[in-house]
Amino acid sequence: MKSKKVITYGTFDLIHRGHINILKRAKELGDYLIVGISSDSFNNLKDKQSYYTYEERKVIVESIRYVDEVIPETSWEQKIEDIKKHNVDVFVMGDDWKNKFDFLKQYCEVVYLKRTEGISTSQIKLDLKNE
Repeated sequence: MKSKKVITYGTFDLIHRGHINILKRAKELGDYLIVGISSDSFNNLKDKQSYYTYEERKVIVESIRYVDEVIPETSWEQKIEDIKKHNVDVFVMGDDWKNKFDFLKQYCEVVYLKRTEGISTSQIKLDLKNE
């Protein structure tokens, strides 16, 4: 029996319950969960600053029980290549990205999961800055 592979992407800096919720729900859509984590250089291209380096974030995400594999995300364009290379069946993102990845539907199922209300890394960073 073929396992059902799921992939999702993110920065995964300052891990919180919202991250855990989306990873758990993504894993429930299949048997094997691949997580693409934005590399430090890709974050720079996006004008995004992470507290932890890619390697530190990778170690943290790999330790989460729902995650089977972590790969680096180095560009916006790599998603199609990753889906093909890893034989992905389901692409998952938070619903704040709704419709942005619909072009991937020709390669796999695309699912947008509702974000956990009341928590985000951006809000945590803002709260810390204002303390």
